[in-house]
Formats: sequence, C-alpha cells, structure tokens
Amino acid sequence: MKLPKRWRAPIAGLALFSWPAWAGAQGTESLTLEEALRRSGALGVEQAEMANPRVVAPQQDVAAAEALVGQAGLRPNPEVSLEVENVAGTGAFSGLQATEYTMAAGLPLELGGKRRARVEAARAELTVAQLRGDLALAELGFMVRQRYVAAVAAQARVELYQDILERNRELARIAGVLVETGREPPLRAMRARAELAETEAELKAAQAEALAARFGLASLWGQDAPPMVPASFPEIRPPHELLAAYEGLQAKLASAEREAAEAAVARERTLRIPDPTVSAGVKRFEESNDQALVVGVSVPLPFWNRNQGNIAAAQARARAATAREAVALADYRQAVAQARADYLSAEAKAQTLADESLPQAEEALRLAEIGYRNGRFPLIEVLAAAEARDGIRRALIDAREMQGRAAAQLIRLAAQ
Repeated sequence: MKLPKRWRAPIAGLALFSWPAWAGAQGTESLTLEEALRRSGALGVEQAEMANPRVVAPQQDVAAAEALVGQAGLRPNPEVSLEVENVAGTGAFSGLQATEYTMAAGLPLELGGKRRARVEAARAELTVAQLRGDLALAELGFMVRQRYVAAVAAQARVELYQDILERNRELARIAGVLVETGREPPLRAMRARAELAETEAELKAAQAEALAARFGLASLWGQDAPPMVPASFPEIRPPHELLAAYEGLQAKLASAEREAAEAAVARERTLRIPDPTVSAGVKRFEESNDQALVVGVSVPLPFWNRNQGNIAAAQARARAATAREAVALADYRQAVAQARADYLSAEAKAQTLADESLPQAEEALRLAEIGYRNGRFPLIEVLAAAEARDGIRRALIDAREMQGRAAAQLIRLAAQ
C-alpha cells in the first residue's frame, strides 16, 4: 500500500533525521522475543532486569491484601478506664477525704461470627488481588508479544522497500541505457526514475515507522534506546487446548470478584448484631480505705442503626458483580472464538502466500526482468510484475503480523 503523496515528504524527513543516528547507536545484535519478555518482567519479577512499575504495582496490591487478611483476624483490644468520684466538692466532700477511685478493664465481645466473616471477606479480596496480579503479568506479556511482532513487521517492510529500491535503481539504469540506444522512448526512463523516487520516500517512511515500533517496544520496560529486532517473525504457538474449558484469568477474576462481593454481604450482615462490652475492676474508698470489686456490662441498643444501609449497598454490589461475571464470561468466550478465527485465517493465508503465490510471482518477475534486459519486454511489464510480487510480499508480512497478534491474544486469554 502506497502512502498519500502529502505524507511522504514529512515522514521521509523525519526518518532522515532520526534513523541514521539511532541505527548507528545500536549494535548488530537483535533482540529476541524471549529476551524482550524477560526484560519487561512478563516472565516473573525474579527474571526481570529491573523493577517494572507495570508488575510492581499489582504485586504491592497483593501485599496490601495479605496485610488486611492479618488485620481482619485480630480480636478487639481491651479497654482500661479510671474514674474518680467525689472530688473537690462541698461539705463532707470537700478536698480528697471522700474520694472514690474506680479502675476497671473492659473487653468487647464479638458476636454473630463477625471475626470469621471479616477474615473470609479479606481472603476473598486477597484472591481477587492475586488474580489481578496474574492478569497484569498476562497483559504485559500480551503487550510485549504484540509490540514485538509489530516491530518485526515494520523491520520486514524496511527490508522489503530496500529490495524494491535496489531493483528500481537497476531498472532506472537499464531504462537509461535503452533510451540512449533508442530502444525505449524517453517516457520509459522518466517512469523508472519516478518509481525510484517514490520508493525512496516509502523506504524512509517505513524506517520511521520501524523506529517508532521499536520505541514502543522498549517503553514496556523503560528503556530509552530502541532495541534492534530481526525481520523474521518469531514462532508463537497459541495454547489451543487450554481454551476449550474457558477457564482463563479473566473468567476466574470475574468469578472471584462475585465471591468477594458475596463475602462482603455476609460480613455486613454480622455487623447488625450489637457487641456487648464486659468490664471488671476495683473501687477504692479514700475515706475508709476500703476496696470493692466492680463488674458491669454495656450493650448498644440497635434502635435506628442496624447497619441496614451497608447491607443493602453490599447486596447491590453483589448483584452487580454477578451481572459483570455473566458479561465477562460471554465476552471472554467471544474473544476466544474471534482470536482463534483470526489466527487460523492468518495462518492459512500466510501459508498460501509463502508456498504458492510468492514463488510464482518471483518467477514471473525474474522472466520479465530477463526479457526487459534483452529488449523483448517493455518496462511497464517489468513494473507490473514487480508490483504484483511486492504486493504479495506486503500481504505476507501483514498476514504473519496478524497471525502473531492473534497468537499473543490467545496466550493472554489462556493464561492461568
């Protein structure tokens, strides 16, 4: 596909400015997909070269959820109180002679299974956080694979236009010779030079796009310099067998969120039961220097606040989570079916183009070039054969890129 003419000049200028500097700064060693996954941390933090915020953030959410599980299992703290009576009064209560001191300790008693419900709700939230962390790793791996495939495709297009440029240069040279000898009209040479100039602009645009794709890949692990990538596509095998049961992380996360919402309803229901506080202490009479035990119990009276608002809110969130689970499962199944169809379609198309269409187009172009050099075919026949061959090569790159993207999507959907 050719770029609109109004875009070729600015894109080519950008490539001329940026490409040589970055290409010269990079080595000849190409980054593999496995190395890109390792650098980003998509294979696990222990294998990453540096802490990736995309991985660290969900891990810290898991650490916070683990801390909340521990907090939920703690019992209420006891209370200590000191009460002084008959201080600085009048008459018999003047001064400190009739002072009474009461020191007591109280312990709230949790009723209705509050602690158990609180711990179960915290554990459900921990499961959600862990699944989100696993899903974040899967999403990072998906992004790395997709951007790596895009960078490889862009590099393949650069090599394609480099080949086209070399061929058009040779055709322009031959056209000039044939025009000088009177075997071709001057129009043919002008046509060859126009094709050469257009290919040069398209090459610069492809180089700029390849540079942008490499920058996008490096940004996934915070690298400033874009890495070099090969022009050959990596083999990414989708795990078809893991998708049959539709038990990927997205479906599991939706189910865990529903279970966490239901656990929150159970927790809120326990809070409508009041908790009594039992206390015991010692009372000392200053006037007689006597002491006595003091015991007591206090119970909140749930006349107005029975936690009904929080229970209703938790029930509404549970219903919403149930609905979201159904939607997530339906969307997940559709995404699996679509990604599988995209992969199989791209795989079949790439195989047909590589095994049948491209060899035939290469042979047709070879024969046309031989005939053109011998003066048997006009330049337009060579250009038509070259355009057909180049179109097939572009289509093959597009098909392999789509196949790689679909494989990356299937791997993400099948992540456990």
